[in-house]
Amino acid sequence: MLHLPILRYGKPYRSVDVSTAIHYRTRQPYVEISQANVGLIRRDLLQQHEAAAILQGFTTRELIVMAGKASGYFLNDDLPQSPQEFVESVSATTGLPWVMVRRNMDKIAGVLASMETVLMGLTRLPALDMLDTGRGEMDGRALSFFPRGNSMGVILPSNSPGVHSLWAPAIALKTPLILKPGSSEPWTPYRIIQAYIKAGVPAEVFGYYPTSHAGGAEVLRGTGRGMLFGDVAAAKAWSGDPRIEIHGPGYSKIILADDGAANWDKYLDLMVDSVANNSGRSCVNCSSIWTTGNGRELAQALAERLAKIKPTSEEDPHAAVAPLANPDVAKRISAMVDSELDADAEDLCAKVRGSERVAVYEGCTYLLPSVIHVSSKEHAMANREFGYPHVSVVQVEPHELPHCLGPTLVCTALTNDTKLHQRLLANPHIGRLNLGAISTMKISWDQPHEGNLFDHLYSRRAFQAVPELVG
Repeated sequence: MLHLPILRYGKPYRSVDVSTAIHYRTRQPYVEISQANVGLIRRDLLQQHEAAAILQGFTTRELIVMAGKASGYFLNDDLPQSPQEFVESVSATTGLPWVMVRRNMDKIAGVLASMETVLMGLTRLPALDMLDTGRGEMDGRALSFFPRGNSMGVILPSNSPGVHSLWAPAIALKTPLILKPGSSEPWTPYRIIQAYIKAGVPAEVFGYYPTSHAGGAEVLRGTGRGMLFGDVAAAKAWSGDPRIEIHGPGYSKIILADDGAANWDKYLDLMVDSVANNSGRSCVNCSSIWTTGNGRELAQALAERLAKIKPTSEEDPHAAVAPLANPDVAKRISAMVDSELDADAEDLCAKVRGSERVAVYEGCTYLLPSVIHVSSKEHAMANREFGYPHVSVVQVEPHELPHCLGPTLVCTALTNDTKLHQRLLANPHIGRLNLGAISTMKISWDQPHEGNLFDHLYSRRAFQAVPELVG
């Protein structure tokens, strides 16, 4: 059986305590993963300052070049798995079809290859060599900043490999990484680490600790800065800690108003992509559509499109939906959706399809798409998110936008109403705003995705110096 070790500052360590991830199709053990206990993690975190000192010995330019090399290695090299073996492994334990794994690989490689652009977007600095000196000048004013901690601990998910592109720039920002991989997706963070090491980044700046929830909590408590990917409960547990950047449910949305609502059929392809891309597993997948008109017609047309999505094999290059690795989870999610359907919330996709939402294909369990037409913005199903292609369509009055939306990671606004544009721009609950026909799935890496990694890892200080001391 395959085995993944702990990496203790780059050194592989095989633990007596192991967990096993199973193959989603065969239900047989697929990979054995060494587990780190709380004591081992706590002991290793005493060395954070040594890892930080190692990265401080490189220039930002050198680390950017290494990231570029790591991009190519991540896509093409044996690390130690071949690219195809990696694709098959991720698919085996998460259920993602091969084509979706490859798309996520391209996404990660794209961030690594574009590291200079990413850093310029995060820092907004006129010159990245200011990261080496910790000081500089911008718009004629002195500027200085310092790291908030010696490392960043990251609690990673298992839903989709693409999220790993969010922490990858930390190395170019001279911050060592302490990673807790998801229990069924340990592959991608391990491969990114190996690509970075092959590109010349010292192994000693990486920690890879598969562990329990208690071990994950120790990672977050013991590192200077943290990043957490999790559900509502996990996000709530750490929401009061300013050291932790939380990536919970996205509740991403599309708005159609005035001309957008009147011409909704022009945007049907965009809506389908926003809802169903990556099998609905991303926080940037659209989970609700808010329109000021034609709500029922829009929902019906969207349901007819999404009802065509059917299970296929993992090798199918056109695969559009992924099975859930755990069949019981699929049944629980579907039952949760059904429990909230009533006269004011109807699953039109199930009606068009004429079959159950839970489907079994070649022994694997799938959640087929849902399009819920919701009659009231107060209904429980108006603003919900699930890890499969699921979207609610809600009709509201123009004046109710955007206040009725609630927290929103990505909002695509399909409208020419400039007053609504201004209200959206002023709304503090929208993380990323797209004005115009832009899929919620489209990410621009020269801008922060959710929060700002540079501001999370660095703090700005007041700074003055007499001219002869400024180099």
